[in-house]
Amino acid sequence: MFAFIFRRILQAVVVMLVISLAVFAIKKQFGDPVRDLVGERVTQQERAQIAEKMGLNDPFFTQYGRFIRDAVTKGDLGRSFLYNKPNLEVIIAHAPATIELVFGTALIIIVISLPLGIYCALWPRRLLSRFTMSFSTLGVSMPVFLTAILLIYLFAVHWQVLPSYGRGETVDLFGMGYWHTGLLTIDGLKHLILPCISLSTLMLPLFIRLIRSEMMEVMETEYIKYAWAKGLAPSRVWLVHAFKNTLLPVITVFGVQIGIMFAFTLLTELVFQWPGMGFMFLEAVNRADLSLLIAYMVVVAALFVFVNTVVDILYGFINPTVRITGTK
Repeated sequence: MFAFIFRRILQAVVVMLVISLAVFAIKKQFGDPVRDLVGERVTQQERAQIAEKMGLNDPFFTQYGRFIRDAVTKGDLGRSFLYNKPNLEVIIAHAPATIELVFGTALIIIVISLPLGIYCALWPRRLLSRFTMSFSTLGVSMPVFLTAILLIYLFAVHWQVLPSYGRGETVDLFGMGYWHTGLLTIDGLKHLILPCISLSTLMLPLFIRLIRSEMMEVMETEYIKYAWAKGLAPSRVWLVHAFKNTLLPVITVFGVQIGIMFAFTLLTELVFQWPGMGFMFLEAVNRADLSLLIAYMVVVAALFVFVNTVVDILYGFINPTVRITGTK
């Protein structure tokens, strides 16, 4: 198992190096950092001096090596021209809103998809099962922004029971100014409901269908038939024998989708004016803050790789029968 964990971590490091190299190459192709930093009124000679001081005239791999060194040793991903702050500081300031949005969305997906998926697998011909599968098809077909607008119209405009934008009232979680959370206030929780529901419609139908199909497949295996022959209680057969083996592929897909969800918060944050990393990214695009865009892509890629690495390792612990090269 140690060799398995080591290989997964090594793969994650290699993937991050490749991603950072690709992102850094994009940075070299678009925009002029000196112009973004000082504007148009500085002379060409002064620009050349600034570029030399910033190391922009160095060879590509020299700049890339310096970027990796500063990122690893100092956590320095450059400086935002829009906020006039270090990029990592700007991202960390916006990260709590996105993390809480993804956490709330994941909670909705887990709470709803698990019981509905199991129910649809065990009783596929019942009315609730048919309705759930039809509704899941509709959910997959509707884009997130359209669902968000519909929810705003119903709950914020028509019924006026939930807020339609912003995070609402927040509190400083650790007393250090780094994490302002709305999870500890009633107003903050109210503001979180519509964005989480909207974002969950992107993944919820997928997991209902995945759990249903995996559960139905497991229920046809020989060991389940043997469990029935032993006279075990239905609840034990369903939840202990069948559901446990259903979870393995679901956990793998869930880890991948959680990583993807960080990137898919863009539209949801835009519609609900949610001040997270997605909204920050769109502001950086509008203001051509290339340095912040590059840092954002590196951070999101790191989150995606980290989540998938953790899921791979957990999969190895959950399923001890998985054969790994050199280990079991």
